[in-house]
Parts: sequence; C-alpha cells; structure tokens
Amino acid sequence: MTLLNQKTINKAVNFSGVGLHNGKFAKVCVKPSDPNTGIIFKRVDLKTNNLIFPSFANVSDTSLNTTISNEYGVKVSTIEHLMGALFGLGIDNALVEIDNEEVPILDGSAKEFIEKLTISGLKKSEVPIKIIKIKKKVIFNDGKRSISIEPSKLSLDINFKLRYKNSVIGNQKNKINVYEDDLRDIFNSRTFCLFEDIEKIKKNGLAKGGSLDNAIVVKGNEILNKEKLRNPKEFVNHKILDCIGDLFTSGYRMIASIKCSQGGHYLTNNLLREVFANKDNFSIIEIQERTLPHTLINRSLLRSIA
Repeated sequence: MTLLNQKTINKAVNFSGVGLHNGKFAKVCVKPSDPNTGIIFKRVDLKTNNLIFPSFANVSDTSLNTTISNEYGVKVSTIEHLMGALFGLGIDNALVEIDNEEVPILDGSAKEFIEKLTISGLKKSEVPIKIIKIKKKVIFNDGKRSISIEPSKLSLDINFKLRYKNSVIGNQKNKINVYEDDLRDIFNSRTFCLFEDIEKIKKNGLAKGGSLDNAIVVKGNEILNKEKLRNPKEFVNHKILDCIGDLFTSGYRMIASIKCSQGGHYLTNNLLREVFANKDNFSIIEIQERTLPHTLINRSLLRSIA
C-alpha cells in the first residue's frame, strides 16, 4: 500500500555534467517543494525573471530535445529525461535549480536521475494528488508519423512503434503500463543517433556535447559504443522515456492509452496542445481516499474537480 497523496523529495539532490546540445557544463540541484507547487525550473545564473514552468504551453523548441521558455525568453533545454524520472518516481513537487540553459545529459538516459532521487527518498504530504483522465480520443498526425491518446480504465499505457531503415535499429515496438510495469529498462535506455546524421546535427548547432559516453551511435550494422546495448529494445525504450517526460509537461500524471508511431518531442507536445484546447477532452480528478495500492486507482474513489 502507498499513500496516493502529493510527494516531494526528502532532501536536495545534485547533478552535474555537460549539455548534450550546447556542450556547456551545468550544475543542477533538485530541491523539495511544497504541495501544489508542481515542478518549477529556476535559472540560478540569472537574478531576475528566472522561473520557468515546464508546461506544454511553454515548450518553445522540440528539435531533438524539449526546451521550455518563459515570457522573458529565458529557457532550459533537454528537460525530458529529468521530467521522466520525476514522473516515474511519483514526485509531484520539486524546485529544479540550474546554472545554465541545458540540463546535463549524464549518460544519455534517466539512470542517474532515478538512482540519486531514489536515494534521497520521498516525503509524503497530506494533500491528495490530481490526475488527468482522458475522456475523448485525440489524434495528431505529421505525415507518416502519428500519435493518439484515448480513454483508459485505470492505467497509463504507452504503445510505441519505431521504424528505421538501418538494420541495427530496424523495427522495434514496446507497450508498457507506466503504473504497473518494471520500468528499469525504460529509465536506463540511452539517446541514440546514426553516425551519418552527426555532421548534419552539428551544423544545426546541436550535439556539441555528444559523445559515446552519453549516446548510442550506430554506424552501418555496428554499434560504436563499447557497452553496446543495455537491453534488446533500448532504441524504442528511450523513445518511451522521452514520451513519459514530455507527458509530464501536462502538469499531472494521467489515466490514458497512448499509441505512437515514429513519434518524438514534436508529436507529443502537439498532442497535448490538442487535448487541452478542448475541455471536453479531459477532466482532472482528485483522490478521495488516502490509501490505495499504487498500481490501482479505483474510479469510485475519485471526484471530478474540473
């Protein structure tokens, strides 16, 4: 049994490293926060106008990462792995202080975020959690790529398909229940790219901090990293990690079923914009009872608040 009320971390947790795209060193400190504050990013290298809320409406760029900006143009990029870790651990409230504009890529996965946040432990409040429940099916298409979200009884299911001409990546698919399945393979899966795309990516001013220490690089039928793959579905599993992190820009956990083909940050963000453009698409529900199995949310114990 677990208390389904809002949680934060017990004590501050520190991370540091280079940004994948800007190549600059950054320090991050995730601190406990009060109930109903949500996740907030704070650029501590700036004295004013330095708070940024990781909302889908504040996403300003989805080019190979998720970037959020505030009304003053202050931004933080590559938030998706940290957001995925916070979502996966059930952390509702936290202040994320950062002294540069990109979250460190670390090893290219959410592994270190999960490990250190878990060591910190969680602090439970007396305030019930709120969850978004999807009421109508919404689809967003972009050429041959697509993503959809539809109602689910009690779970958050993600069904993801990935198709590459490259024989190493090939066609991969995976389906997970975020609230019930063992997500270690998801959190441990690293970002990846094709060797032949690196020059183009760098010409666009990205991947300045990329290396074999923080990304899987595939050249022809070979993985250049000594570690090779951490799990057989690491490519599609990393895409699911990105999707979980991007979904948390909704502000809450969800009850929904998501299907995605060839998706990424752009599709997930536009899907959320479509969902929240119409109040008939969703409701926000609040837990009435304090204790429930963490894998089960009984609808009879929920009250619509929006």
